[in-house]
Amino acid sequence: MSDLPRKAVTRTAKLAALPLGFAGRATWGLGKRIVGESAEIVGRELQQRTAEQLFKVLGELKGGAMKFGQALSVFESALPEEVAGPYRAALTKLQEAAPPMPTRTVHAVLEERLGEEWRTLFLEFEEKPAAAASIGQVHRAVWHDGREVAVKVQYPGAGEALLSDLTQLSRFARLLGPLIPGMDIKPLITELKDRVSEELDYSLEAEAQRAHSEEFADDPDVVVPEVVHQCEQVLVTEWIDGIPLSEVIADGTPQQRDRAGQLLARFLFSGPVRTGLLHADPHPGNFRLLPGTSDGDGDWRLGVLDFGTVDRLPEGLPTPIGESLRMTLDDDAEGVYELLCEEGFVKKSVELDPGAVLDYLLPIIEPARVDAFTFTRGWMRSQAARIADPRSPAHQLGRQLNLPPAYFLIHRVTLSTIGVLCQLGATVRLRDELEEWLPGFVPYEPADELSDPDESDSGESESGESESGEEKAAQRPEGTKGVEGAEGVKAAVVEA
Repeated sequence: MSDLPRKAVTRTAKLAALPLGFAGRATWGLGKRIVGESAEIVGRELQQRTAEQLFKVLGELKGGAMKFGQALSVFESALPEEVAGPYRAALTKLQEAAPPMPTRTVHAVLEERLGEEWRTLFLEFEEKPAAAASIGQVHRAVWHDGREVAVKVQYPGAGEALLSDLTQLSRFARLLGPLIPGMDIKPLITELKDRVSEELDYSLEAEAQRAHSEEFADDPDVVVPEVVHQCEQVLVTEWIDGIPLSEVIADGTPQQRDRAGQLLARFLFSGPVRTGLLHADPHPGNFRLLPGTSDGDGDWRLGVLDFGTVDRLPEGLPTPIGESLRMTLDDDAEGVYELLCEEGFVKKSVELDPGAVLDYLLPIIEPARVDAFTFTRGWMRSQAARIADPRSPAHQLGRQLNLPPAYFLIHRVTLSTIGVLCQLGATVRLRDELEEWLPGFVPYEPADELSDPDESDSGESESGESESGEEKAAQRPEGTKGVEGAEGVKAAVVEA
C-alpha cells in the first residue's frame, strides 16, 4: 500500500544525481569561458540550466522534495528575469499540483482509517484528486449531511519520504545557494526537517484550523473552512471555491492583485493576535480569492487553506519586532542596535557600527515608510542582489548578524510573504496593517493618559470625531501582537 517507500531507491537516485548534473554544467561553463564568452553570460546560463533540472526533479517527486520546492518557489521573484522566466511555470506548478496517488492507495487509506463502509459517509466522492501536495492529496466530495467537503488523504510513508528527501537535499545545499541570491538554503532545509512530525499529525492541523475558522467565522475579509472530521491520515474540511492565488499571479487584474496582497498581509499580521498562531506555509497554493458578500465587483475575500505548519505564539508576535521597526523608521540607529543586541541578533562577541546597521536595514523596510507600496520582482531582486554580492557592505555586515532560533520561522514566513506580494505585483497599504496589528510599532501609552475618565466609550473624541486607527492601536494592551513589516528589521538578518 505504501507507494512512496517503494520508490525510495529511485527517489534517492534522482536527488543524488542533481549534484552530478550541477558539476557537469560547471564543466560545460568552463568550456564556454575558454572559447571566450563572458563570465556574466555563462553564469546566467549555468543558473538557468541548474534551476530547470532542479525543479524538474522536484516536480516529479512528492515528500520532502516537493515541500522544499514549494518553499523555494516563493523566492523566484529574487531571480533575474532572464533566468526566472523560462521555468516560472514549473515553479508555480509546484504550488498547486503533484503527480496523484493511485486510486487503489486512496481507497486503502480511507478503508483503514474510516472503516470498510467509508463510502456511506459521503453522498459523492470524486476519485480524481482536486489537488496534490507534498504529503497528501485532496479529493472533492459531499459529506453525508450534504456539505461539500475537501478530503485530505496522507500519502502512506510520507514521513519517511520527507525526512529522506530533506536529508539528501541538505547534503548539497551549498550548490543550491546560487539559485536564490541572498538566501542560505541549509537553515531552510533544517527548519523543514524539524517540523516533519508536526506536519504529519493531522490532529494538530485540525486543531489549528478550528482555532482559525472559529476566530474568522464572521470576518468580512478572510474565509477559513470548518473542520468536519479528522482521524489519522485523513482530514475532512468544508470545501471553498475560489481563484487560486497562483492564477491571480499569472492572469489576475490589478484590482485582484492589490486586494489579494492587502488581505494576505492582513491575515498574516492579524492571525497571531487573534488566534495565538502564525500560519507558516504562505505559498500561493494555500490561498484562494473568493467573491465578497456583496455584489461589488471588487469585494474579494481571501480563502486560507492548509494549517499543517503553524508557529505557536500564545502572546502573539514578539514586541521587539515592532519596536525595532519603528525605531528604524525614526532613524534611531543607537536604539535599533541596542535592541538587536538584547534580542541576540548581534552576538556579544561582535561589535558593529550602529549607523552601518541602520543603513543595512533601511532599504528593506521601504514598504513601511510610505502609505502604499508596490511590491515588484525588480524590488525583490535589488534587495537580494544587495545582500548577496560579496563586494557589497550589506553582504559583509549581514554575515556578522545572527538569527535567533525563536525568530527563524517568523523570519521565513515574512520573507515568503514578501516573495508572494512581489509575484502579485500588489500595491499594499502595509503601514495600515502594522499600525493595526504589530505590537510595539505604535508606542504604547496607558489609556488614562489618552482620554478623560469621564469621556464616553463611544469611540469619539471630545470634538465628536472618531478616533484614528493609530489612537486605537495605542490604547491596545501590550500583549497584542501582529506580524509582517516587523520583518523589515528581521528580514535583513536573513543572510548570516
